[in-house]
Amino acid sequence: MEPPLFRGSNSIVFQQRLHPLFTHRSWHAGTLSPELYWLTLTTLMTGLMWVPYIVNRLVEKSPLNAIWDPQGDTTTRVARADRMMRAHQNAVENLVIFAPLVLALQMASVSSSTTVTACAVYFFTRLAHYVVFTPGIPVVRVLTFAVGVAVQITLALALLGLI
Repeated sequence: MEPPLFRGSNSIVFQQRLHPLFTHRSWHAGTLSPELYWLTLTTLMTGLMWVPYIVNRLVEKSPLNAIWDPQGDTTTRVARADRMMRAHQNAVENLVIFAPLVLALQMASVSSSTTVTACAVYFFTRLAHYVVFTPGIPVVRVLTFAVGVAVQITLALALLGLI
């Protein structure tokens, strides 16, 4: 019999019901719970969101001028780059809420199909938020933000044993 894919999932049936995307085998298989897997991907994605707007700054101001800027001037001629920076800032601000919730779930050994799905939804919601914030799509941006908040509430309720 194959060992469980993720620590914290209580049965093979639980794992088999999940879409393969939620039970991705990686070299970490067996050491990360699904929730920690999605937290890790979310953190990595958030940590890389600065790249496009910094590349824009390097192109716009030239590498030397962009690096040699004692005032930290973040103005840009490209509105899209400014929105990328704001989307990244928003992702960081929300990661500060999401990450402790996931870590608290792990410490309390709370794991269910709801918490796994919520963490995966959070990753894709934050990705969608960045993608729609960049060109400035207003309604979808707000909806993706609201879904992210709903996921945070869901995780908190699971942690409190209310769902």
